[in-house]
Amino acid sequence: MLCSNLRPALHHLLSRRLVGTSTSRTAAVKRPEILSVSLAFEDPSAFRVKSLGELLRALCVFRLCSFPVLVNNCGKLMTAAHTILGRKGFSLLLRPTVYAQFVAGENETEISQSMGKMSLLGLRPMLAVPIEEDLGESTGEKRYDDNMAAMLECVRMSHSNAWSKDPMMQLKITALLSPELCNKLFVLKVKLTTLIGQQPYDISLLVRAMDGEMITFPGLEEKEAAHFLCGLQRLNKIAEASVSKVRVLVDAEYTYMNPALTLVTMALMKKFNKDGAWIWNTYHVSSVKQDSRALLLEGLHLSQAEGFCFGVKLVRGAYMDKERKLAEKECRVDPIHPSWEETNKSYNGCLDVMMDAIAQKPDRYRIIVATHNEESVRRAAKRMEELGIEKDGGSVCFGQLLGMCDHVSLTLAKEGYPVYKSVPYGSVEDTLPYLVRRAQENRTVLQGIRKERDLLRQELRHRLRRSMRGGS
Repeated sequence: MLCSNLRPALHHLLSRRLVGTSTSRTAAVKRPEILSVSLAFEDPSAFRVKSLGELLRALCVFRLCSFPVLVNNCGKLMTAAHTILGRKGFSLLLRPTVYAQFVAGENETEISQSMGKMSLLGLRPMLAVPIEEDLGESTGEKRYDDNMAAMLECVRMSHSNAWSKDPMMQLKITALLSPELCNKLFVLKVKLTTLIGQQPYDISLLVRAMDGEMITFPGLEEKEAAHFLCGLQRLNKIAEASVSKVRVLVDAEYTYMNPALTLVTMALMKKFNKDGAWIWNTYHVSSVKQDSRALLLEGLHLSQAEGFCFGVKLVRGAYMDKERKLAEKECRVDPIHPSWEETNKSYNGCLDVMMDAIAQKPDRYRIIVATHNEESVRRAAKRMEELGIEKDGGSVCFGQLLGMCDHVSLTLAKEGYPVYKSVPYGSVEDTLPYLVRRAQENRTVLQGIRKERDLLRQELRHRLRRSMRGGS
């Protein structure tokens, strides 16, 4: 595990840095205020900014998403519809419905129109190139180079358009580096993740490789090492283009590849986060196998030891259904927390760690509370008040998916919190596989949007009553 040789001193050192100054900090902390009643997220007026067409579309799409049989089989249904309707008919069906709900557009003009409207609502876009690979999908260096070009274009769009004063984008390492290289030895006889705990893989070694130095990686065959070098240099080009312009949030993926992804991301942080958090790492809290709080503390300690700023995207987790199926197939222990309560406990523990760190050094640490869970959002807002963390200070922001959880996003924005929406973009054919995968990973979220549907209905009834009164 990353920096396992530093673990024995972790608790002692971190306690001195994060807890030891609590006495002197107390005097500076503002007296907690009463949280705004609007953070109950019960007010349908949050949707007043939406057009009638947008209300109806959201209600229709969310109603469809409430049927498990449709969500579970959406990939097959999409394929069948594409076969029957053809490319043009398929696009005509999906563009005004599912695509319009969850995707910003296909080209820069369409994306700009969507982002302009989002900005007027007080929301900030976080562009996400819908490119990733899973095991067995590796397509060669040419495809990875093309993916890099797409991400460089994402950096350019995020920076050149005035959509947000502090632009962000998402990046998946498996779009630039083979998933097989990030997998464990016992899955496909590949090496990187397993070797992290056995060989002297140091983030300084990876930084040197990013700079173009020909590095020998212990345990990797010549072809694997060459691909790893290419992948690191692709990431380096994207980071060079984005530093001081766009914050790049590196997504976590499957549990079996996350140790390697974290290692690479920490190397990027060491090189590019000297004066600010431009590269961020994502922490999933849904896994029993990986102690998220310990990993987060480890990352904090490493950032202190190496002298770089630390940015965190905190999520409950994705890929959970697939992780469970894979574990069952390979006769392994289920890697996911057995209950929602355990996941909440893990999330809250990680949230508290980062809030305490930010309260002491807001210029060195940042977090995006990326969740649709209302209780976690309220907890984060409450901790901000208790610790005197300013809403507009930039160290804490919130994030939700485009087209979902708008009652939370719009309310937070109205209350003055910085809120980002994860925004995929591209053609119907390019984005639908991505959306299908997200739908299946987030099926519990999709099936649990009853409250948002109810609020949408209340707003729709309000408008109909107002229209009837106006017409009488």
